[in-house]
Amino acid sequence: MTAIDATTTLGTLTVPRADGGLEMVRLREPRVWEEHPGAFHSRVAFAAAHVVADPLGENVPGAPAVVDWDSTLAFRRHLFRHGFGVAEAMDTAQRNMGLDWPAVQELVRRSAAEARAHGARIASGAGTDHVATARGVDEVRDAYAEQVEFVEGTGSQVILMASRQLAAVASSADDYLDVYGDLLDQVSSPVILHWLGEAFDPHLAGYWGSTDVATATETFLSLVRSHADRVDGVKVSLLDADHERQVRAALPPGVRLYTGDDFHYPELIRGDGERHSDALLGAFAAVAPAASAALAALDRGDLATYDEEMAPTLSLSRHVFEAPTYHYKTGIAFLSWLCGHQPGFTMVGGLQSARSVVHLGRLLALANDARLLPDPELAARRWRLWLTAAGVET
Repeated sequence: MTAIDATTTLGTLTVPRADGGLEMVRLREPRVWEEHPGAFHSRVAFAAAHVVADPLGENVPGAPAVVDWDSTLAFRRHLFRHGFGVAEAMDTAQRNMGLDWPAVQELVRRSAAEARAHGARIASGAGTDHVATARGVDEVRDAYAEQVEFVEGTGSQVILMASRQLAAVASSADDYLDVYGDLLDQVSSPVILHWLGEAFDPHLAGYWGSTDVATATETFLSLVRSHADRVDGVKVSLLDADHERQVRAALPPGVRLYTGDDFHYPELIRGDGERHSDALLGAFAAVAPAASAALAALDRGDLATYDEEMAPTLSLSRHVFEAPTYHYKTGIAFLSWLCGHQPGFTMVGGLQSARSVVHLGRLLALANDARLLPDPELAARRWRLWLTAAGVET
């Protein structure tokens, strides 16, 4: 399967294409990425981290999550070493897609302790997903309050996640404003508000009380303006760069825009000379060393190097997040396995089946192009195993 070049210990791998053909990918020499154990000073940057499933756990669809805690926490330390805060228990960690509330609580507790030990920043998702079906707005408010209290009790900053349950029971924009307004009046420190678009979760269509984005945006902004002292920032995940710029310009002074746009983040973080976005991205879990190098260059005011370092990460991110976007987590876990961050390619809820061999082969090729495979020979061995298990002959 592997053809070895006489001048190198590396070789070429066979990757299946969508047209049924085969592509030969020459493995690139690994790059030694410089670590950045302190936070960046020009931008606030969170990486939304995935969870590693226990390969011996009963992680089948509908079963309680069984997590490999050692590998999961080691991955967070990997992100800390590259300068990132961790956005914990978000959709990247399979909230609403296999990660149940007991596992979320254990995850946030453990990750908050790791963040304290490393002097790193952590923000964790508080939602309503422990209530399967809410009977009304009051029940949603109470569910939110329970999770907010838990997250604050761990010492983590709160991220107010979008709620499927609120989307199901809200009858108008006023219901959103009432629920979020009450929560913001009660929090002990400023939170991050997360507007997750329906590309990431179809259950959230019409969030903020309208399917018209402009109308929903005005409701969202009115909430932020009336509680600006309780809002550290907003994360907008609509995959629309122009819309993000408009929201960014309309925010009250001191409220950050944390980009959640995995298709356009380099330009949004770079900014236009007047305004820029900070970052809270699932993509950064996949490209942490390269994104760290780019942000370190931005700290130095070296825009050319920033652009150069970010460029190869974008094609990889766009592939990971291609439609159906909500299955992006599979690519992040697969790349983590190829890079040696976890012992197996298993996900809670059996979600490892959510992307095709062709999709994952393209992901391997793009990670190789970006020199994000720290041990190409390990990646090659694992890729061969994966192809064999999938029944692909090369």
